[in-house]
Amino acid sequence: MPFINFPAREINCKLVYYGPGLGGKTANLQWIYDHTGQNQKGKMVSLATETDRTLFFDFLPLDLGTVRGFKTRFHLYTVPGQVFYEASRKLILKGADGVIFVADSQEERLDANFETMENLQEHLKEHNLKFESIPYVLQLNKTRFAERHGYSGTHQAIAEKGRAGHGSGGRNRSRRIRDTARSCQACPCRTQKERLAAKISRP
Repeated sequence: MPFINFPAREINCKLVYYGPGLGGKTANLQWIYDHTGQNQKGKMVSLATETDRTLFFDFLPLDLGTVRGFKTRFHLYTVPGQVFYEASRKLILKGADGVIFVADSQEERLDANFETMENLQEHLKEHNLKFESIPYVLQLNKTRFAERHGYSGTHQAIAEKGRAGHGSGGRNRSRRIRDTARSCQACPCRTQKERLAAKISRP
């Protein structure tokens, strides 16, 4: 559930980029950060491990407007891709308002996608969040590598394993990342912003 910062007149939403290691989660956040104006974003925090790292930053998009004078601030997180950082994954997922599953489209990475998807579902359940209803976007990365080897079944396979969600693929990396981010911003927050605004406006 988004939380409200009344002094700043902001509704805060937490979005978590989840997926197998080396699938493109870090690249997503880095691109969004690099293409967000200096006055709209906070400092990017990077927590590095020997084989992976977790990124976090917050930003205020200009194109979503306001509800009852309240802006929306998004807090974006990535989880470590490696399985042995499961405790960190679970902790970062706590309080999520939306999830972006960043999948690796290569056929040899299907098992890694499946394992991470199962891990996501388990952790959401432990946080009393429903995988079936939480705002969710599926992004397919490395589609060129998969197509080069004649494979294009990742989206269907993940949909059968979990949820298809609002798919975002394509060969253009920048467009794929941008479209995913826009889907995420619109999906979890518009309805909840309206509900929160209604509560705020009550006498």
